[in-house]
Amino acid sequence: MPKARTAAAKSDGVSQATNARWEQGIFVGSFSDNFDERIEQKIFHSEIVVDNEKVAAQTKAYQQIPQILSFVNEQGEDKMKQEIEGNYKQIKSDILNIVISEMERIKNDPNLQHLVQQK
Repeated sequence: MPKARTAAAKSDGVSQATNARWEQGIFVGSFSDNFDERIEQKIFHSEIVVDNEKVAAQTKAYQQIPQILSFVNEQGEDKMKQEIEGNYKQIKSDILNIVISEMERIKNDPNLQHLVQQK
């Protein structure tokens, strides 16, 4: 985007002071059109209207998500970090083993040997 266009785009924006005066649920913006689809109105100003009673009723009906797996051991220690680290190391090791076995397979296949650089 040329510098003159960037400066013009910035001047079309809304100041932080103006943004600070708006209440919750108010949003404004602008968007660009396409070369083959010109849009006359590129700036919008809207409000999200929330039905607080309906939201409160829905929130009241929420149910606790059941715990599927606990990382807390019999001593009450959280072992999630160790479990994740172990899984990470296992996946890394599995990938390395796959790469090594595939490299060997390719080296031993006369039709694929040309794909591997020999040292």
